[in-house]
Amino acid sequence: MAKAIFYHAGCPVCVSAEKDILNLIPENQVEVIHLGTDKIKVKDAESAGVKSVPALVLSNGNVLHINFGASIEDLK
Repeated sequence: MAKAIFYHAGCPVCVSAEKDILNLIPENQVEVIHLGTDKIKVKDAESAGVKSVPALVLSNGNVLHINFGASIEDLK
């Protein structure tokens, strides 16, 4: 099974969501990507359909936007 990908920007909203996600999904089933420090991954997130962070991209390609921390445009 492919891993889900959790994208965030390190803001308080994102950090809180990351903790909640990792309580729900085992760490070996989700990849966490901090777009604030890993800017090269912003294009990947955008290609996957991420419009804002925090967001969880499921293995089936569905994107779950969780609350609102930052727009993907702000991370470019």
